[in-house]
Amino acid sequence: MMTYQTTLKRVLDLLVASVLSIIFLPVWLLVPILVKLTSPGKILYSHKRVGQNGIEFEMFKFRSMVLDADDILHNGDKKLLEKFKKHDWKLEAKDDPRITALGRVLRALTIDEFPQLLNVFRGEMSMVGPRAYLQKELNEQLQKYPIAKKDITVVLTAKPGITGLWQVSGRNEITFDKRAHLDAEYVRGASLWKDLTILVKTPKAMISKW
Repeated sequence: MMTYQTTLKRVLDLLVASVLSIIFLPVWLLVPILVKLTSPGKILYSHKRVGQNGIEFEMFKFRSMVLDADDILHNGDKKLLEKFKKHDWKLEAKDDPRITALGRVLRALTIDEFPQLLNVFRGEMSMVGPRAYLQKELNEQLQKYPIAKKDITVVLTAKPGITGLWQVSGRNEITFDKRAHLDAEYVRGASLWKDLTILVKTPKAMISKW
């Protein structure tokens, strides 16, 4: 039997991703040139994230950091790594010395995440869904917040999303356990109406970050 999760959601993903790709065609043409001109390295940055059913996939972004950014974080300044983990595996752009000048602009406008539309076309992500976690992040955060294990089990039954419930709820700076609970709440009640509501709210949530 056809359900929203198995069929209609995929149709919505492909439709929205196609429309956005056309609308933002100038971005696809201009940003790669700017990235290449302003810093050495690849245009796209990809790293493994945990997807549906715990299967890892390569998630794409426009590169917003210097070369060897991961090595700098994990093998460089220990205080930077401690701060990263203390803030639930996140760093504010202003506090992260690895981000390039162009990268700060791309992140402020959320343009660095545009290539995730490729992940949507490939069927690895949805337009709306839970956060896509790093495997190491999940392991360490679940040790820190064991109460979140039940919610993460639910979260991993769905494809991660480019946007989601917690991003548009005005609670971006919440702890891992609360974010996992919001994501699990979304998965349990996913519907066409809920996804459309989140998509409509996303531009306002992006602007509020500026």
